[in-house]
Amino acid sequence: MRAMVIHDISAFDENPEPLELVEVARPEPGYGEILIGVSVCGVCHTEIDEIEGRTPPSRLPMIPGHEIVGRVASLGDGCRRFNLGERVGVGWIHSSNGAENENLAEVFTATGRDTEGGYAEYVVVQENYAYAIPAVFSDEEAAPLLCAGAVGFRSLRLANIRDGDVLGLTGFGGSGHLVLQMAKHLYPGSKVFVFARSQSERAFATELGADWSGDTGDDPPLQPHAIIDTTPAWKPVLAALKCLRPGGRLVINAIRKEAADCDLVAQISYEDHLWMEKELKSVANVTRRDIDEFLPIAAAIPLRVETQTYPLEKANDALMDLRAGHLRGAKVLIISGTQ
Repeated sequence: MRAMVIHDISAFDENPEPLELVEVARPEPGYGEILIGVSVCGVCHTEIDEIEGRTPPSRLPMIPGHEIVGRVASLGDGCRRFNLGERVGVGWIHSSNGAENENLAEVFTATGRDTEGGYAEYVVVQENYAYAIPAVFSDEEAAPLLCAGAVGFRSLRLANIRDGDVLGLTGFGGSGHLVLQMAKHLYPGSKVFVFARSQSERAFATELGADWSGDTGDDPPLQPHAIIDTTPAWKPVLAALKCLRPGGRLVINAIRKEAADCDLVAQISYEDHLWMEKELKSVANVTRRDIDEFLPIAAAIPLRVETQTYPLEKANDALMDLRAGHLRGAKVLIISGTQ
């Protein structure tokens, strides 16, 4: 089968084409596993973190990718949940211990980092960590829901807001544009403010219903009760902490922060950024429950999922565009066609 593979840890500035298109053996499912013929796979900033070594693969070479949609191609022994040909999705969580906090367990393994992922024509997963895809979404629309949507849902839950509270979103890419719509559905009395560095992102946020949009350091009309940060940088963290109201909470939805502006952390002022019982909460991975609960909500809204598509062999281009901030929605690799 065709697959895009990470061979080495390297910086994009030094190696703008870190993934190589290769032919590898098609995997076979074991007990409790299913083989999925991959239709599409979403592109996530986590793949950049893997390639550049902030959350490196557990082994090399590795096939990345964890926003997978496809159809069941074969069933391992003991499988009962899905039928051949059924459409399913796979997210970042490949396996864990099944506990409520399985996202924090030492045995947590990640799709495309600890086991082969979806930048390929086939992938094997445990059937318990695969999910039926609501019919309302096409394959390419569904792919970002498996990570950007589900982890956005977890972030929104961790923000701990009530209807009528003001929510801020800093960064407006694959996850942010979905969280905005979720917040408007779940908390119709709440105002949602979007902080984004580009005018096109701010315009897109307004188009999707944001009550205000501004640059990262702009002052919003009201102090938010909570802000969700989905950026890889530190500047939005300081800006968010400064404009939170007393007792507000900042939720950072990122696996790692890049080093480019980490010197800004030294500029944190206790009085301006942390005093008045402000809280800081990080998001670590997703659980099976997050995806199970999120997908029906996404279908009920239904979420408008904005995507840009690339063929599998152009995965390096998709990652470079993502890294450069060329965003309107989510980026998706087309591997075997969509329905």
